[in-house]
Amino acid sequence: MGLLNVGARALMANQVALQTAGNNIANVNTPGYSRQTVALQTVQGQFSGAGYIGQGVDVRTILRNQSELLTRQAAAAGSVSAGDTVRAQRLSQLQEIFSGGPTGLGAAINDMMNAFSDVVAAPTDLSARTLVLTRMDETASRMRTSADRINEIQYTVTEELKNSANTVNSLAKQMAAINEQIARATGNGQTPNDLLDQREQVIREINQYVQTTQIPADDGTIGLFVGGSQPLVLGTTATEVAVGDSGTFPSSGQVKLLFTRPGSPKIELDENMLGGGSISGLLRFNNTDLAEGRNLLGRMALAIGTTLNYQQTLGLTLDGVAGKPLFATTPSVPGLTLGTAVGSISFTNSASFSPTEFAASDYEVRFDATGVGGQVVRLSDGETTPFTNIATLATTQIDGLTFNFTATGTANERVLFKPFGTAASDMKALVYSPRDLAVANPINAAMGTSNSGTLQLAGLQATGITWNGGTGQAVNSGIGGLSMPPSPVPPATTGGGVVLTFNASGQFTLSGNANPPIDMAANPPQLLAGPPYAYTSGQSIHIDGWSINLKGSPKAGDTVTIGNAKDAQYGDNYTRNAGNATALMNLRDVKMFDESTLSDGYASAMAQVGTRTQSALFASDLSKSIAVNLENDRTAVSGVNLDEEAAKLLQYQQAYQASAKMLQIAQSVFDTLIQNLGR
Repeated sequence: MGLLNVGARALMANQVALQTAGNNIANVNTPGYSRQTVALQTVQGQFSGAGYIGQGVDVRTILRNQSELLTRQAAAAGSVSAGDTVRAQRLSQLQEIFSGGPTGLGAAINDMMNAFSDVVAAPTDLSARTLVLTRMDETASRMRTSADRINEIQYTVTEELKNSANTVNSLAKQMAAINEQIARATGNGQTPNDLLDQREQVIREINQYVQTTQIPADDGTIGLFVGGSQPLVLGTTATEVAVGDSGTFPSSGQVKLLFTRPGSPKIELDENMLGGGSISGLLRFNNTDLAEGRNLLGRMALAIGTTLNYQQTLGLTLDGVAGKPLFATTPSVPGLTLGTAVGSISFTNSASFSPTEFAASDYEVRFDATGVGGQVVRLSDGETTPFTNIATLATTQIDGLTFNFTATGTANERVLFKPFGTAASDMKALVYSPRDLAVANPINAAMGTSNSGTLQLAGLQATGITWNGGTGQAVNSGIGGLSMPPSPVPPATTGGGVVLTFNASGQFTLSGNANPPIDMAANPPQLLAGPPYAYTSGQSIHIDGWSINLKGSPKAGDTVTIGNAKDAQYGDNYTRNAGNATALMNLRDVKMFDESTLSDGYASAMAQVGTRTQSALFASDLSKSIAVNLENDRTAVSGVNLDEEAAKLLQYQQAYQASAKMLQIAQSVFDTLIQNLGR
């Protein structure tokens, strides 16, 4: 009987081993399957006078081959890779908006600015003027098209985030159900290998969307946490997540991951708290990358519109009236908050203002604990500007912007401003008649007929910069309110204009004008000391809304007369003047965007988006390589090797056949024994 029992146990053990190897082979392509191995143990031997006699073999358990460390590392690396990959893909879409070539926005801007050259050459040519207006309309159209494309990308990102949140909720419920099955199965003393594989596969799938941390419980279940502390799955209970607007700044376009636990308020998690996963990557793209792209485009639209509008309003049309704005631009931008503060952004009207000060960024006004003072934070780089109250804030110029509040905030209230958010989508051409293009310079200049020096006129231009005697400041009268032309437009149309008369020392005095010249080289600008006033060859002289640039050396008694182009003595000469068209054309070489000129500003934006995209692609490749290596390490432990399993099949087959032979021999011995005992 002992031999028969040993053979029967061996036969059953090898049958289980064959079945386990067959199960491994059958699941070689099953996602998440961990290779299983039969653990055998010797049956306790029977004591006899001759020693312990072996009783055969039993199956102790079916081992699941896996490394907890490698499994978690592979899941975390896969999560980071998923986030980096989806962000790189979306950035590549954003980069397509900032593309070059003849159909790109940069080409439209350059064509628009270059079209002024024909107007400079022939200011009365209506076809040349029409071409300029056509180019302007095309530039505005491409601005709106680019803004619409950004909005489309944001819409698809938002929809993908919502779908991802729904998938996470479904997977979380699956895991909670598996946790329940594992808790029940663990009570029988054996490990439920297949259920553990299912749970780990679900965890890996969840990590593709949002990175998790896992904490095991005594009953065999695992708690799954997001953002370090928010329980996505706790035992057999799953918490639902959703994607929605930021509660702090509603309607701002900022999106957060929301935890909605029953009986508790919603908890917001941003991309910085989530770690890896496609949801984190999409949130980072939407809240930072896409916002920067929109700000770059909006800053360009607002700077181009503001600059061209301002110069247009300084010139004269063919009908002799001041030009009207060329583009519709965003007049002001309201702040976003859930508190009591009411504020908006407008553009400063100081004489030192220039669109070069615009930073492609959103801003936050953060009130302090008193609710009176606080600081303005530029979100692109975190630079802060403190203020003591909203009155002083309204007089502080920050990146060419003025923050105006009509109602103060509460303690620690935050107000978000997006000055360039809709600038590109709101841009459109306003002038369609070629006669309304303000080509002519509103002023004329003439050298005295009896001049004996070498004075020459190097430049004459309307600037709109005047002196405010009440505040003692130079102000740019056209920047703040572009719906009206700058005022005043000196000199007057009567009275002979303004006369500069030079003395023997090379200094000059003024007649026909009430205000002294403005020293624009000073910071802040101030009135020149005098009279008489110092003259420097090649340095512009700024007087009440216009500037003149003279070169050469004057003699005593030399004069220069500056008159209004509409003065009757000049007739219709202004219709053949292209001074303001020259000023408009010269804007293409003015530094306007991060030390880039207007004509090169789009290339600068392309470079910024391209650099961000290439950085994201590099990060994606790197994280993908790490994830693949760790997954290979995990598979080396848990994966099925068909060659190894085939060798085991042969081994267990031979053992099974030997066990069967043992039973055959035991039966033969038993039969012989029975026969002999029966005689």
